[in-house]
Amino acid sequence: MKTLATELLERASSTPDAIAVVDQFGEHAIGTVVSTAQRVADAIAAHRDEAPTVIVQADNTWLTLACVVATGLRDGVVAVLSPHATASEFDLAVEDIAPDVVIATDEVLEHWGATDGRFGHRLLAGDRTVLAADTFGAIDRWAGGSAVAMTSGSTGRPKCVVQSEKAIRYAAQSTIEIVGLRPGEAVGAFVPLSSVAAFCFGLYLPAYLGGRMVSIERWTPAGALEAMRRHEVAWTMLVPTMALQLSIADGADQPLTSLRAMTVGGGPMNVRALREAEETLGTTFLRVFGMSECLGHTSPLPTDPPELRLGRDGKPFPGTVVRAVDASGAELPPGQIGDAQVRGPSLFVGYARGGVPQPPELTADGFLPTGDLVEVGEDGFIQVMGRQKQIIIRGGRNIDINEVESAIAGLPGVVQVCVVPVPDDLLGERAAALVVAGDAEITLESITAQLDQSGFPKFKWPEYVFSVEDLPQNRVGKLSRPDAISLASRLAGRTHENA
Repeated sequence: MKTLATELLERASSTPDAIAVVDQFGEHAIGTVVSTAQRVADAIAAHRDEAPTVIVQADNTWLTLACVVATGLRDGVVAVLSPHATASEFDLAVEDIAPDVVIATDEVLEHWGATDGRFGHRLLAGDRTVLAADTFGAIDRWAGGSAVAMTSGSTGRPKCVVQSEKAIRYAAQSTIEIVGLRPGEAVGAFVPLSSVAAFCFGLYLPAYLGGRMVSIERWTPAGALEAMRRHEVAWTMLVPTMALQLSIADGADQPLTSLRAMTVGGGPMNVRALREAEETLGTTFLRVFGMSECLGHTSPLPTDPPELRLGRDGKPFPGTVVRAVDASGAELPPGQIGDAQVRGPSLFVGYARGGVPQPPELTADGFLPTGDLVEVGEDGFIQVMGRQKQIIIRGGRNIDINEVESAIAGLPGVVQVCVVPVPDDLLGERAAALVVAGDAEITLESITAQLDQSGFPKFKWPEYVFSVEDLPQNRVGKLSRPDAISLASRLAGRTHENA
């Protein structure tokens, strides 16, 4: 974060009163952000002269930006963590990142369990408390990485994705050029800044642009609409669920006249729902494909026709290549569906493990397998056709199908279970469980009650449970997931019709 910190330092010296952040606390000038950052950086420097690795409480306020800048002023590496992370998630972050400094409110530090003596030096108190370890690890252990954020992944254990500042700047600059953003314009930061993409596009991009980061205390569609209108937001990035929620909120029929475009990605998207939502909001949606490991690597242009902007997933950024390959790794011709691979300037450094990044497993020619199925068109537009792995993406959150199936299979009376996604206009996908249960009576209420009793996370619970005599099978007697998806979708449709 050194480059951004240097730029903001220079900007604060020439235009200290320019507004950098608008949040629940009000408007915050660049001079205030930088002076706060300098105070935090000085406190760290007084303790240890080495560059630190810093875990920062990432809420959508000006203080998150100030702490990121402070880390940059010390030439350190910043790791953003949600204030709502559990103590066990904090422990995993400490295990993977091996931080030297932790910055958060006293309440969040207590919630994380960070006050247990692991960071025994209290360097600064106030709106943010700064805790530090006795000694700092060598910063070169990050192999050029500058920012770390946790992502849910598909393995059950959160992954700490390490990105370089160069990669973040590339993704931000590409987006600025695609949308046509101008210095001084406002950018909406409504997705929690603890994610890799939100950190890049919600925090770094507006600071790099010399614009204003506009956020609200917590996500509400009405609150976001009001903030975008009041502060003339020119662009924002949302997951599909949030974008669709905006279109049915009170006041959605008043066009967002300042919003040049809204980028939508991070989950399955329904073309009809997107078209209706952008017409209601009076803006332009840009449907994109990206991942934490390769930030925002495709986008359409605002001038592209709706069938391309909404029906497909954009073209790769300049310098990025997305290809479809067959099972042997050979590139497929345009129009054929294959395993997605990507190569480009925003590829991540690796996953943090034991305080160092574990490099990604790339192909011999430097491509990262994404785990998606993709079709690359003759015109260069791509379309993501689904996941290789068994994942449901509900409202931007990944749900491991195998994990849910295992939890349900362990319940009394369950003989067989198959969990599949069913499409949903608002959330993208919902989880449905097809259950073979013999003589036992199986209902949604009975399944979720038992999952609740076992402590299984609520956001992973199925939202439909259908009792069936047999699971769909293919010709050789194996489970047919495509047929299971079709069956569950039909049954879910009947449920809605009868509601």
